[in-house]
Parts: sequence; C-alpha cells; structure tokens
Amino acid sequence: MKTSGKNFVATLSLLACLPSAALAADQLPDYMKIITVNEGAPTSKDKIAFKNVYALNEAMLPIYEGRLALYKKHLRERIPLIMGLFSGDGGRFILYPPGKDPIEAPPPPPVYKLAKALGHCAMVTYDLAAPYCTTSGTDKSWVGQMKAYRTYVQNAIENIDNLEGVKSEDRELLRDTLKNHVLVFMDKCLEKGSFTYDDLIAYTHGVKPNCAKLIAVASSTQVAHWYSVLDEWKKMLGKDWDKTYALSNSIYVARQNNILFTVLANFLGADAINDRLLMLETTDFTATPEEMMGAFVRIISDRALGQSFFQNYHMMDYELLGTGGRRAIEIEAAKRGLKPILPPLVPFNSKQWPMKIDPKSGTGPCTLEELP
Repeated sequence: MKTSGKNFVATLSLLACLPSAALAADQLPDYMKIITVNEGAPTSKDKIAFKNVYALNEAMLPIYEGRLALYKKHLRERIPLIMGLFSGDGGRFILYPPGKDPIEAPPPPPVYKLAKALGHCAMVTYDLAAPYCTTSGTDKSWVGQMKAYRTYVQNAIENIDNLEGVKSEDRELLRDTLKNHVLVFMDKCLEKGSFTYDDLIAYTHGVKPNCAKLIAVASSTQVAHWYSVLDEWKKMLGKDWDKTYALSNSIYVARQNNILFTVLANFLGADAINDRLLMLETTDFTATPEEMMGAFVRIISDRALGQSFFQNYHMMDYELLGTGGRRAIEIEAAKRGLKPILPPLVPFNSKQWPMKIDPKSGTGPCTLEELP
C-alpha cells in the first residue's frame, strides 16, 4: 500500500505519542547488548567532570596543529635553515633558502662508506664469534654464519684493486684489514673447528690499530666534504648568513662528539649554540627532513610564546614543568632525609655545548689515542 508523504509524517507523529516500555539490559536483543552501556555501572559524576574539563586539551590539538602549519609557512618565507642529518652515506645537508625550494648537497666521497664498512666488518666478525667463545667446540651454530660471511670478505678482497677514487695507502689499509686480520682469524677458527676467548681477544687487539686508521679516513673525508659544502652555502647566502638557523639530529651515542653538529658550530659560531643552532635528539640515527622541520617550527613558535607569557625568549626550550618539578623533588627528598640529585641550574639562554662539556666531571681517557 502506498502512502503520501503527508500521511507518512502523520503516522510517525502518532507513533511518537504512544507510550513505550523501557527495556532492561537483559531484555535487549543480543546484537544490541554488545554496544550498549552497562546500566549496572553508570559513569560517575567525577569521571564525567574530568572528561569534560580535560576536553579542553583535546580541543586544543587541531588549533595548535593548524597554527604550526601557518608558522612553518612564515618561517620558510623569512629565514634560511640548514639541516645536517645522519645517514649511511656520511650525512645529509639540506639548505632551505628563504622562499625557495630546498637544496640538498651531494654526499661525501665513496671512500667514507668503504672505510666505515671495513670498520664494521672487523667488529661484526667479533660479534660472530663472541657468544661462542666458551662453547665453540661443541656448539657449531657459528660455523655456517662465519663461512657465509667469509665469502663476502673474500669477494671484497678480490675487488679492492678495482676501486676508483681511493688513494693507494687507503686501498692498502682496506686490504690489510680484510686479508691479514679478518680473514686470518676466520680461517683459523674454521680450520680448527673452535676458538677460545684468548683467540678472540688476540684478534680484536690485533685489528684495533687498523680500526683507528679507518676511523681517521672516514672522519677526515666526511669533515672535509661538509666544510666545502658550507663554504659554498655561506657565500650563496651572503648577508643572510648571520640570521641562518641550523639543526642536527642525534641519538645517545652521538650527543657529545656529533660531527655534523660540530661542523655547523664551527661555521655559525659558539654564540649560535642553543639559539640558532639546535641539536634534536631522536631514537634512531636517521630522521626525516619533515620530522626535523616539524620540531624546529614548534621550538621557534614556542619561543615567541615564552616571550609573550614569561618575558623570556628561550624559556620554552626547557620543560615548562621543570622548575616546579625541581622544587617538588627537593621537598620529597627532604621528607625522606635524602639529598636531591638535580641537574645544574643554567640560564635559559645558555650557549654551552648541549651535552657533557665539563672536563672535571670524570677521570680517565678522553680520546681514542689515549686508550691503552
């Protein structure tokens, strides 16, 4: 039977006026029970209140993200920015000229990667053997992997003479490391069918001088290359160089002797550290330019916020709750009769190196050359 639109609306209105019986939870169809609120445990007023108040923070996010996009646009139009990013090629340097497309520099010469690969080869050979230094004679799990990796080592030795753009002394260093240290150790282990802890340590001590030389080759190649790149970019930017910002990423092991950050510091000057030159810590050696740019925009926009709220341009570079947290730690430590352990208080605009810089903070060797 067909009904007109007017009759359909009238029917709905009539149904709405009819009394309806509320169904208890156990009377609902099964398909509804899995999506309805359990009436036996109503949400407390406290939880509802917390949710409604904390909704301020959730509602903030789209506003904040939208403004960051706007700040990024303004920063890209007005200031030069250099990113020095870690990579397996010896780093990535990207220049963002104001209002122009980014310029990425070429990586360091191939000898950087070759020297680093040989250093890693020497150390991974240790890793192949280390877990079995007390059981190598009975547990043969290491044999297959060592034989397989030995094939790569032999193949590399046979191709060293075909490398182009590598100095003769560097080529001999590569050959000596593989042939007279790595390969010799592997062949002794495989021929004997076992090895001892003393055998392993003799190998590591024997190859150590070559590892130091490989580090020198890689680092000198890397540093010289990036110095040349920054020389060129400094000339290109001219008077804008003095307002150029720079970023470098870092993980735990690269916080102190971070080559890319140090190169940038030598070009921008010590006064730029923690001001126009920033070290951003990450959880991996690599970080994308987009991730770095996002962090940079947040830092610079928060500085304007810090000046507006607290009359200090660099205050927001630090955890906002940090000052209150320090005082809370002192109070809780005093309650327990403990001496609080806290980082030193430094001015918000400190130009000190981002990580360990006090030579009196420890004792013992400080460089590879000082090791026994």
